[in-house]
Amino acid sequence: MRQVLTRLRSYVDDTARIDLPRLEGEPRRDPDAVLRVMRALGRSTATEVSVSALARDSSTGDERMGDATVQGYLGALSRVFVIEDQPSWGPHLRSRDRLRKAPRRHFIDPSLAAAAVGADADRLLSDLEYFGQLFESLVVRDLRVYSEPVGGIVRHYRDSAGREVDAIVEFPDGRWIAVEIKLAAAREEDAAASLTRFVENLDTARTPPPEAKVIITGGQYAYTRPDGIHVVPIGALAA
Repeated sequence: MRQVLTRLRSYVDDTARIDLPRLEGEPRRDPDAVLRVMRALGRSTATEVSVSALARDSSTGDERMGDATVQGYLGALSRVFVIEDQPSWGPHLRSRDRLRKAPRRHFIDPSLAAAAVGADADRLLSDLEYFGQLFESLVVRDLRVYSEPVGGIVRHYRDSAGREVDAIVEFPDGRWIAVEIKLAAAREEDAAASLTRFVENLDTARTPPPEAKVIITGGQYAYTRPDGIHVVPIGALAA
């Protein structure tokens, strides 16, 4: 395990000190500043953290990192396939609630987020909230892997009323599925209620209902609830 962590942290360091400086058409990047941005991203993985918030989190002492600088770093990290945003999804709603359009931020693999913040297994077990963020990012990564060969795009949903869905998998023919992601199986009822509220607010005359509602957990068993919601452990996601 220690060797794996060392290699991951080396990869993060090499990204800042070697990969980004080699990018054609990019201005010179300060490797230490890039690493600070990557740490800030790692702390906020699977959230809709803004560029301004990342800039504040990446600043040191009296040196304030500008929003434009951070935006440039994000673009460069995307070009070398280290990060990938999860775009928002915009269905038609019955209510007048406004859709939130900010993307969720993810590393291309959650292990890089953990490496960027220096997390190990002990830290994750002592910080279950952050562990949950990494788990969500892991599920989003797997959903992308399994859906992209058939043209699927993984988005997320949130509106001004506080309704949100962790992942919307949208297919080219207009079909889609709604996915809530919960590391703890004990959160199943909360996830089911959230999915139900979300679907009830859709204007189904203009946006068809989902092909399926799914809760992906860190549990062991897959089953379908009486309300039709499928509970799927991440280990069975590709089955």
